[in-house]
Amino acid sequence: MAGTGGPVFDAARRKHMAAAFLEGGGHYHLVRPGYPEDSLTWLLETAGSVQDVVDIGAGTGKYTQLLALHNFSMTAVDPSADMLAQLGAELPQVTTVVGTAEKLLLPDESMDLAVVAQAWHWVDPLAASTEIARVLRPGGTLGLIWNQLDVGLPWVHRLARIMHAGDVHKADFSPQIGPEFFPAQPHTSRWSQQRTAEEIIDLAKSRSYYLRATDQVRDKVITNLQWYLYEHLEHAPGESIELPYSSQTWRAQKR
Repeated sequence: MAGTGGPVFDAARRKHMAAAFLEGGGHYHLVRPGYPEDSLTWLLETAGSVQDVVDIGAGTGKYTQLLALHNFSMTAVDPSADMLAQLGAELPQVTTVVGTAEKLLLPDESMDLAVVAQAWHWVDPLAASTEIARVLRPGGTLGLIWNQLDVGLPWVHRLARIMHAGDVHKADFSPQIGPEFFPAQPHTSRWSQQRTAEEIIDLAKSRSYYLRATDQVRDKVITNLQWYLYEHLEHAPGESIELPYSSQTWRAQKR
C-alpha cells in the first residue's frame, strides 16, 4: 500500500495482485460492504460547486452508489470490464470507461471531483496523481477512501489477521499523493454492518490474498475462519453478527 503505515508494492506486485479483480464482479458486488454517507458528506464540504465526478477504480460501483444520491454527471473508470458491467446494470445513468488511474482517457480539466475508493494501493501514486490532476478543473478535489475492519476491537483484529485483510492501516498511515495537490486532510467514519458467519467467510473469498492463493492456502484460510467464528466465538450458522468498520477518507485540493 502506498504511503506510510502499509505494505509497499512494487509495480509488478501491484499488477499481479490487482489482476485478481478483473473478473468475478457479481461475487464482489454481493459480498463487499458499501460506504457510509458520512464519508462523502465530509468530502464535499470543501469541494465547492461539484457537477462532474469521476470514480476511479470504481469496480462494481460501491462508492458510486453514494455519488448517485446527488445530481452529479458521473463517470466510472476501472480496468475490469466485468466489474463495470455490474456497475452499469445497477446505475445505468453512469458513463463507464475501461481505463486506469494512470491513463484515464478523459479530457483535460473536465472533472470537479475524483474519488478513488479502496483502490489507491493498486496504483502508481505519483503517476496517478499527475493524471488525475490533468482531468481535474482548477481547485478540484481528490478523495481517497478505504473501508477497513475496525481492528481496535480485539476480536475483529484477530479476524482480520485470519482473513489476511492487509488493507488495515497503521495509526501513522498517510497516502502518498503527488505534488500537484495540497497536503491531504483525513477523516474517519465508524459504522457497522450486520453479517452472518457465512457471509464473513464469503467476504474473505473476495480479497486479493485469497483470490491469488493456492487451493491449499485457500482451504487453510476457510478452515481457520470456520474454527474462529463457529467454535471459538461460538456463533451459530445464520446468526447475525455486527461487523464493525472504520472508513478513512482523505481529501486533497488540486494546486
